[in-house]
This record gives sequence, C-alpha cells and structure tokens, in this order.
Amino acid sequence: MPKVVPFQQPQKSSDAGVKSDIEAYVSSAVRTLSLESEGLAQLAQELDGSLAEPFAEAIRRLVAVKGRVIVTGIGKSGHVGQKIAATFASTGTPAFFVHPSEASHGDLGMVTRADVILALSWSGETVELKPIITYSRRFAVPLIAITSQAQSALGEQADVVLLLPRAKEACPHGLAPTTSTTMQLAMGDSLAIALLEARGFTAHDFKIFHPGGSLGANLKYVSDIMHRGERLPLIKSGESMAHALVTMTEKSFGCVGVTDGRGRLIGVITDGDLRRHMGANLLEARVDEIMTAKPKTISPSMLTSAALELINASSITALFVVEKQKPVGLIHVHDLLRLGVA
Repeated sequence: MPKVVPFQQPQKSSDAGVKSDIEAYVSSAVRTLSLESEGLAQLAQELDGSLAEPFAEAIRRLVAVKGRVIVTGIGKSGHVGQKIAATFASTGTPAFFVHPSEASHGDLGMVTRADVILALSWSGETVELKPIITYSRRFAVPLIAITSQAQSALGEQADVVLLLPRAKEACPHGLAPTTSTTMQLAMGDSLAIALLEARGFTAHDFKIFHPGGSLGANLKYVSDIMHRGERLPLIKSGESMAHALVTMTEKSFGCVGVTDGRGRLIGVITDGDLRRHMGANLLEARVDEIMTAKPKTISPSMLTSAALELINASSITALFVVEKQKPVGLIHVHDLLRLGVA
C-alpha cells in the first residue's frame, strides 16, 4: 500500500517575504521594459540615419503595389507578422499572412506578380522561408525583408532590407525573443502608419473596416443615430412656457429647441433653465425670456466620439443637430452611452 501523507495547510509567507517577492517581480518587469525601450530607441536612431532610405523605398513599393501585401515569417516572427498583416488590412492596405510551411504545400498560389512580400526573420536564415524567397525571385515579386542580418540568405535576396539593430534581448539567457520581436512589431506599425498617411487614409475610411465594437461606435456619425422628425422637441419663438413644458414632457429629452419664423434654431431651454427661472409667473413667461440664446450645436457629419467629448466638456446632456442653422436632429448622451461610445 502506498504511504498516505496527510494534507498540510501551506504556511503563509511573512510580510517581509511577500515584499521581497513583489520587489523581485517588479524589478524584473522594469528591467524587461527598460531593455525593450532601449531596443526601440536604437531603432528610432537607425531610422533617423542608415535606415531612412530603405524605409522610404519600402513605403514607395508598398504604395505602388497593385495587389496585396503578403506577410510571412515563422515562430515568433510569424506571430508578429500576423499582427502586421492585420494592421495593414485595417488601415486600407489589402494584406494577409501566409505561413511559410503552408506556402511550400500549395499556398504559394495565393501570391501573384502584382503583390509584394514582407518577410520577417531575425536571423535571416530561416529554412522555412526558402520556398517563398525562391518563388519571389523566380516571378519577380518584390521582396521586403525585416531582419537583423543584411548578409543573410533573406537579406541578400531582398529588394529592400529593413535592418534591425542587434539590441539585447530582455530574456536573461538571451534566448526568448523579446526585444527583437518588439522591434519587429514597431517596424511593422511604422510601415503601416507611414503608408496610411501617404495614402491619405481618413477616419471615414477607417470606419468602413471597423463597423463593429466600441471602435465602430466611436467612428459612427451623428447622422447615423440622431433623433429626427416628430421626435424633435421644438417650439416657436413667442410661445408660452406652459406650451414649452408640455413639449419637454412629451419628448422626454429634458430640453426644447426654440425656432424663429424661418425655422432656424435660436435658443434652447433645458431643465437647468427651468430651475434658474423657477417662480410663480414661469408658466406665463414667453420662451424667448427663458431660453439660452445661441446654444451649442453640432453637424450631422460629426463623429459620435467628438459629440460625446463636446457634451462632456459643456456639462450638458443633449445637443441639437443643425444644417444651415435649422434643426434636423437631436442627440442625447444616453444614445451615445448605449451605443458604446467612449
């Protein structure tokens, strides 16, 4: 029979021991971030120097591409490559990731002469990349390399080499890719943003590729969600406050807009205005006496994120949407919050 060892409750660490653990863990994290920051600083310095022309040439080729950007890499470089491809695609540059091993088993058929290949390999000697490199040379598909070795197999075959500095890895053994993959990712982001700016990619374009989630909510226009027509709490200049209160109650937005004879918005009455003018003769007063003249308004083409910022900055809950000075809609802070605008 095997010996049964009774369960013993583990002893709690002393406060000094816990503090020592925290200091060690935080020290490790700070050291990692410092080393990776040093790598990024070196990369920025290189971009200001010897990397400037190769980087510009890479952007010129990416701007000119008629097809797609084919991103490839193996291991950690492959994971970084997938993120880079996703960033390209979401910022208006058709791109996708091709796994080097799958490329040699038929996926090379995805690559056309109208494409450009962006290959990632820290050493530049990744065996799995050989088929896709050979294919790019055979069919004259432009090849951009992100590597730390210009004299490597990848570096020597590439049309453009984006040479990463040989910064120290954060891994204490110098084995786990850490600083190196951080620099690869930063180089990919740099390419994507420079390409975005070169193509004049706008927030409107960004919205097309991000229709869902909170990002999609922030990129919606006011015209997409505003209340219209009969839902608008409007009253004409010269009307009584009794009529204004009835309209405010019916529409439930906590405000009413005042228009002139030409239908232009000339003022707004809010719950705050009512409190400030509360008195025995309030109901007999004219709306023109109570309203806030020249109220803040927005246009239908404003992004919802900008509308929320204006509402928060002005400490109000609703805004009228106007075109040519005439109210065409209303947006309430609750509409924005329900949508997930942040």
